[in-house]
Amino acid sequence: MSDTVRVRFAPSPTGPLHIGGLRTALFNYLFAKKHKGDFILRIEDTDQNRYVDGAEQYIIEALNWCGIPFDEGPGKEGNFGPYRQSERKNLYKDYALELIEKGKAYYAFDTAERLDFHRKDHEAKGKTFIYNWHNRLKLSNSLSLTHEEVKIKLDAGEEYVIRFKSPQDQELVLNDIIRGEIKIDTNVLDDKVLFKSDGMPTYHLANIVDDHLMQITHVIRGEEWLPSLALHQLLYDAFGWQAPQFAHLPLIMKPVGKGKLSKRDGEKGGFPVFPLSWNESEGYREAGFFPETVVNFLALLGWNPGTEQEIFSLEELINAFGLERVNKSGARFDPEKNNWYNQQWLQRKNDVALAELFIQQLSSKSVDATKDYVTKVVSLIKERASFVSDFWDLGNYFFESPTSYNEKAVKKQWKEDTPEIMGEVVSILEGITDFTSSNIETIVKDWIGKKELSFGKVMPPFRLVIVGDMKGPHLFDILELIGKEESIQRIKNAISALAN
Repeated sequence: MSDTVRVRFAPSPTGPLHIGGLRTALFNYLFAKKHKGDFILRIEDTDQNRYVDGAEQYIIEALNWCGIPFDEGPGKEGNFGPYRQSERKNLYKDYALELIEKGKAYYAFDTAERLDFHRKDHEAKGKTFIYNWHNRLKLSNSLSLTHEEVKIKLDAGEEYVIRFKSPQDQELVLNDIIRGEIKIDTNVLDDKVLFKSDGMPTYHLANIVDDHLMQITHVIRGEEWLPSLALHQLLYDAFGWQAPQFAHLPLIMKPVGKGKLSKRDGEKGGFPVFPLSWNESEGYREAGFFPETVVNFLALLGWNPGTEQEIFSLEELINAFGLERVNKSGARFDPEKNNWYNQQWLQRKNDVALAELFIQQLSSKSVDATKDYVTKVVSLIKERASFVSDFWDLGNYFFESPTSYNEKAVKKQWKEDTPEIMGEVVSILEGITDFTSSNIETIVKDWIGKKELSFGKVMPPFRLVIVGDMKGPHLFDILELIGKEESIQRIKNAISALAN
């Protein structure tokens, strides 16, 4: 086995990458980078019936979007390729035959009908049918048949599978980095199929052979693979190979806390469960989440840094990550908290970068504005935003004059003498040459003081005529940005609109 840490993410290309699969990839990546090791992508496509076109490309794009690219894999050939199992299928039969020679596996010729008969017969007697030590000699296989009978069947091209011969009356003591010691009674294990006569291995054989040949040192995978751990360890032992260290990650649970998070939960709750869009399902990218957000909240689903820190860059995660702080129990998925993470990351973003994203949104609304102007707008409104898509609602008045005014605010703020006061504000603004926020503020507030008016009589209606509502950042910042002419025009528009 390699001295360098080598981990792999081994998805099946049967559809889009679920957020749980992405977290498995992330934990593998963090572990590899923490230990200056290699992160490998292997596509497990032995089940060609379930293969979905475009799924492999989707997986690669999702990893790249998150900033956790693989070091070796399809299109990045290292010394251990090919990295698609379908391109390695000529390898597996020899290993299956090696196990037969060692007496660790055997040919089984039982038809599907015969196995179904045994299953139903057991059910009728209130038992569960398991193909293993207690009945294998009564079934049609190379342990119950003579050498000649087996040869005749093979020569005749009869369909067969190669099954692993599970040991009897042993206690397996396994070790999992996250779960500690696990004891298994081998009498409860079935003789799993390793190889089919169509020339394709099952997941179990291909997985073990590939991990061995690719010199994988740590297998970090989801909790759903825990029932396979005993078989995988037995296979390593049967081949006489050193097994990698295993770590089984906890499930990601529904927002309500019970049951594994599914696509349906996302549809019901109105949140994504995929990193990128797939068919009708929206992805985190398209929903406006930053990749940093997704990496941050996924890392803290099932892993605890042992501190109060919640916001982590990828680099900080690599430094802090360790499998010993991964929880055994499932982690509840919290869409609201994920929105909060996005808000935190948005605040950390550079205003120019945010402006570039906002400009795309403005273009779709046929609004034309310079990058410099949009950047200034972003700097004023971003602290109230969780997503770039919030910017328009928060700051549309920077790009267009109000055409209507909040009715509740009009009722409350627009008094009999307001038009006259606003008319005087127009005169004040017309006389200002240095139209900067601080200067406008000084002059307007001095005038309010001299007139002995209350701020409540001037400032709320002033905001209402400029914005159309009682929202927005510091009013004088808005005035500076939209400019003198536009500010005066808006006040005049409002006086005439609200006179009616």
